[in-house]
Amino acid sequence: MPVNALYRDDFYLSTAEAVVTAIHEDGGIELDQTCFYAASGGQPGDTGFFERADGSRIMLGQTKHGPVKDIIIHVPLEGEPQPIVGEKLVLHIDWPRRYKLMRMHTACHLLSVVCPYPVTGAAVGEDESRIDFDMTDIIDKDEVTAKLMALVNGNYPVYVQWITDEELAANPDIVKSKNVRPPVGLGRVSLVCIGENSSIDSQPCGGTHVSETQEVGSIYIAKIEKKGKENRRFRIRFGTPGDEA
Repeated sequence: MPVNALYRDDFYLSTAEAVVTAIHEDGGIELDQTCFYAASGGQPGDTGFFERADGSRIMLGQTKHGPVKDIIIHVPLEGEPQPIVGEKLVLHIDWPRRYKLMRMHTACHLLSVVCPYPVTGAAVGEDESRIDFDMTDIIDKDEVTAKLMALVNGNYPVYVQWITDEELAANPDIVKSKNVRPPVGLGRVSLVCIGENSSIDSQPCGGTHVSETQEVGSIYIAKIEKKGKENRRFRIRFGTPGDEA
């Protein structure tokens, strides 16, 4: 059944109540609504636990999409108890992990501003993320770090605006990624905007983000790798240069 994905309208919602609507043969759980983000676009799905009426917990190892984007499946860890259809649960996201992913994902958007090249790949991680750009220019990682931190310290607002699938189709150039398309088919597409009136950036994205750039914290470019003739991989980490030494 289509799920009400609460995280699409509130990235900071860490707990919610829901009703079990389906149980898959492999133990995957569907709910009528969820605050758990399902893995997509390079961002991992949420982990955490479901709290049952008796106070016991069902620990979750991953959250993923079903055959279509409006189906979200919560996968318990091996050996966890199984709820029943119709059971009411209280959902609890592993918030420290999610918040780090939100900070990292926003940092990735900032990097795409500093490096205005087509994105050929990305993976958001808790402590390190990577973005691949279609580029041949030689660029200094310390210079990129300085520009990133200027955007972070500028404390620009980060917010979502919604456009229709048709509006996205009519404006394909707003998509920066060459390989990952924004989620469509739900009738609306979220634009993640940075800065007043999108003065810093605006791009389609279904991931979760912080509400202002200052929340990203200290980040730096740990490495720039050559991955083919026209591909460069940037690795972003929390902290400051030299932390890995």
